[in-house]
Amino acid sequence: MTDSADAAFDPEVIELAGKLFDAARAGDAPLLAAYLDAGAPADLANDRGDTLVMLAAYHGHVDAVRVLLERGADADRVNDRGQTPLAGAVFKGAEAVVDALLAGGADPKAGTPSALDTARMFGKDALLERFEAC
Repeated sequence: MTDSADAAFDPEVIELAGKLFDAARAGDAPLLAAYLDAGAPADLANDRGDTLVMLAAYHGHVDAVRVLLERGADADRVNDRGQTPLAGAVFKGAEAVVDALLAGGADPKAGTPSALDTARMFGKDALLERFEAC
């Protein structure tokens, strides 16, 4: 029997993690749903701290974001640079993803820079007003 430290370096585990990160980047919501329903962690993160929801949000995949949030992904988990999925979606101009993250409980004031700060930096006045009301 292997312990969890050994499992983390198992080539099959690393291959599966890579497959999930690729699915998040590509927006493959059905594949993500299947693996999360089978027990894969919703908050799986890569070596930079980017979670599946961060990758899906940054690449503008609203259905994948919804699938992840519905299965327990943390909408506010920051990566190693202090960024949240919501700030990434604001930066990329992915309004549907912003809506999904807010519906999933994302805090516009979380992270550095926060989604609020990002909206301010890029002159996204409608989002700025929306976030300030939170």
